[in-house]
Amino acid sequence: MTRTRPGRWWGRAGSGLGLPLLGATLGIALWWGIVAALEIDPFFLPAPPDVVEAFLRLPGHLLGATWVTMLEAVVGFGIAALTGLTVALILAASRVVERMTLPLLAATNAVPKVALAPLLLVWMGFGSEPKIVMVVLVCFFPIVVSTMAGLTSTPVELHELARSLSASRWRTFVKFRLPWALPQVFVGLKLAISLAIIGAVIGEVVNPDRGLGAVIVSSGSTADTPLAFAALALLAILGAALFYLVAAVERLLVPWSREVTG
Repeated sequence: MTRTRPGRWWGRAGSGLGLPLLGATLGIALWWGIVAALEIDPFFLPAPPDVVEAFLRLPGHLLGATWVTMLEAVVGFGIAALTGLTVALILAASRVVERMTLPLLAATNAVPKVALAPLLLVWMGFGSEPKIVMVVLVCFFPIVVSTMAGLTSTPVELHELARSLSASRWRTFVKFRLPWALPQVFVGLKLAISLAIIGAVIGEVVNPDRGLGAVIVSSGSTADTPLAFAALALLAILGAALFYLVAAVERLLVPWSREVTG
């Protein structure tokens, strides 16, 4: 068994962390430079120092709103992942069920989620429930599609190997189909966790009682553009953190995913 040298491990870790930080720094510098060069009024486009100042005005309020949005996104994502994976397994197990159900799912997914947000308020009332349901609706379809794509793309060679070993249908699924599908499953999960933030904000904009979406709505009504950008920056940081958390779980559970997808 080969072992990774500590220096090489630290080099990879530094590269994995340093390059995203470098990209973010360059993006912020470009943003700051454009605002300074064009002398844009903070009312239209605040500079990074204006956004930091807006955050320092209300740090507790903004961090509390971030926590609310994160809970809504994570809970909705968890429900969507559980139901989406279950539905995908059922569809992949039966060609008849897939042909009968998949068009209905595609048609439902085509309905604009923003149009459903007011109806969710009528059906479920105010609170976190309609926002969590909105997250589930946004995340569900990508998880189903990616999981089905992974489960139905098992190479013929693996099926022949399973038959040569006289493996049962269950063992074929556990030992061959599921491991092969996992990289594709995580593609859908990483896409869904990013969409979960969008779904939570949609619900919060329609029902602006709390969360970062509510902060954006209230800052718009008071013409506090730096505060709105502070909320947007927190949404971006939250989305990136959740995305890399799912990616870290993928690296832990499916270390061969890059070789397979590559």
